[in-house]
Amino acid sequence: MEAGAAANLSSERRDLHCSVIGLTVKVGLVLMAAVSLVRLAGTYQERMDRQGELAAVLQLEQAKLAKARERFDVLFSMDGEQRLIREQNQWIAPNRLRVVWKPVAGAP
Repeated sequence: MEAGAAANLSSERRDLHCSVIGLTVKVGLVLMAAVSLVRLAGTYQERMDRQGELAAVLQLEQAKLAKARERFDVLFSMDGEQRLIREQNQWIAPNRLRVVWKPVAGAP
């Protein structure tokens, strides 16, 4: 009977060792998954912050584009040329003549 009891004890020890190894592997996998999730959450938050920054820049650029389109439409509507000339009053003061210098053909 001692041989049977020793075999039974040996079998129980083997089962215990296998259970400990299995538990260690499972704990390792759970820890690895937890660390991966924490890193993934940090990366996700970083990307969301960056996306918010890009969305704000996009909004500013879209506002600039809308303003430029409106300006373009105003300048190319009826009397747009006159509006442009009135806006650019610093070019030629009233009662002044514009002088345009042209190169003479054959001059060095």
